[in-house]
Amino acid sequence: MTGFSPATSRRPSVPSAFVRLRRAMGRGVARITSGAIAPYQTAVLRIGLAFAWFAFLLREWLHRADLYGVDAPWSWGMGRELISVNHAFTALMWNDGRLWFEVVYAAAMVVSVMLLLGWRTRTTSLLFMIGVLAIVNRNPMVADGGDNVFKVMAIYLVFTRCGQVWSLDARRAAAGRDGGRDVAGIVMWVFLTGVLALVTGAGKLSPGWALLLWAFVLGQAAWWLVRRFAAGEPRTVMTMAANAVHAGALLVIAVEVCLIYATAGWYKIQGTAWQNGTALYYPLHVGAFTPWPALSHAIASSSLVILIFTYGTVMAEVAFPFTLFNTRARTVMVAIMISLHVGIGVVLGLTFFALVMIAADAFFLPTAVLRWVGDRVARAVPRTRVMATTAAMAAGVGVAAGARSRAEASPKPERVTK
Repeated sequence: MTGFSPATSRRPSVPSAFVRLRRAMGRGVARITSGAIAPYQTAVLRIGLAFAWFAFLLREWLHRADLYGVDAPWSWGMGRELISVNHAFTALMWNDGRLWFEVVYAAAMVVSVMLLLGWRTRTTSLLFMIGVLAIVNRNPMVADGGDNVFKVMAIYLVFTRCGQVWSLDARRAAAGRDGGRDVAGIVMWVFLTGVLALVTGAGKLSPGWALLLWAFVLGQAAWWLVRRFAAGEPRTVMTMAANAVHAGALLVIAVEVCLIYATAGWYKIQGTAWQNGTALYYPLHVGAFTPWPALSHAIASSSLVILIFTYGTVMAEVAFPFTLFNTRARTVMVAIMISLHVGIGVVLGLTFFALVMIAADAFFLPTAVLRWVGDRVARAVPRTRVMATTAAMAAGVGVAAGARSRAEASPKPERVTK
């Protein structure tokens, strides 16, 4: 019988589950704080939201006073009474004059373009949120479902570093002009601080919103001071904190979109019309949702098409959160959801709801896909400029040639000799 030797029976030491968990958490924290994660996804969300909001404001320009201004059936007094109950935030409740409304509406459009281009995104994202809340909360009775998504995403976008790529901020940083004095940014924040102090002193803000907005102002001031006068470890710590907040905001955005689809899908399952596959038949016969009556009636005339679209919508919404863990499955599902919302925008006329949901869907596309699309767009822009320049030159040459031919064809006056 062979003797037992403890020394020869020892196995190589294996890290415990706690040690492995701690190492994984350390790698995760390093990944989150070392840089702004998912910069392309954040940029496409920024661009999509800004474009959708600007397009919405532009479309409603002629009817702005009837929807959100002094001529609206939902009067300023009625809006003030509702806000006193639900405590919603809107800058349009600070004054009931037409001039103030026009200033806020025009400023919201300008800020949308600034955010779309990525100019001073840290400031414009905050102004974008204020503009969205000011207009949407002024009259919540004229909404198509996209208003809630607009508000939620506009709030979350403030906490992200959404100007890392595809922005004028990124171009300025690449050119080495990001560490300067930033006179434009200073002027903007000094002006906003003065307005905020005036509004707070006048009692126009609730304590919660006053605390939130002042926290943003003081945080921006601290960021500028550290970047300007304390380069080194303080700046590194603040950058790591900003990256961590950015990552948390992206997680909340992803969870929010998953909740939107999951709740929509599971609530649809409980409806009888969705269970028997006829739910999409009814909105196709409602005048408010048939911008193309011939197209709507053609779709509604096929029971098989209605059945496929009804069941397909439910299955796609319920399955969406479960496909995010695989890159290929996620890409396919995002393409399906984008196609679904394109159909909603075209067939049902819910254009801006579709646009904001497409922006939220594109947030889940892989970086390789977004970079491929960005490269194609970047290549197409110079070609478009060349074509426009060529067309302008051709038009100019044509005008000059026409003027010359007319001059040659016109009869010349006879020379009079004395």
